[in-house]
Amino acid sequence: MIDVVVDQASQEPPFEQVRRQLAAAAADGSLPAGHRLPTVRALAADLGLAVNTVARAYRELETDGVVETQGRRGTFVTASVGVDGATRAAVEQVVADARRAGLSRDQVVRLVEEVWGA
Repeated sequence: MIDVVVDQASQEPPFEQVRRQLAAAAADGSLPAGHRLPTVRALAADLGLAVNTVARAYRELETDGVVETQGRRGTFVTASVGVDGATRAAVEQVVADARRAGLSRDQVVRLVEEVWGA
């Protein structure tokens, strides 16, 4: 069973909540490589979402290389997505720069989300 929770009151769109939680589960290994995800229709029904909402989350996960759709066989987690050393070092530098600039964690998160969506 996949533990995805959609907060309807959140400003984060439902498809992004689904995408983010599934990507995190693949990254931390709770959804191991080869794990078959529920069909789009089944997950949409479980979460009370429109089919197109879950389909968009799956498409974005596929674009990011987190899952692979194999036609009628289904959608599978491709591999645990880890963070490489260079990426971690870059993030550590951003955090250090933000702290020196006096930015709060929330401000940095909003900035990252703004840039990510650009």
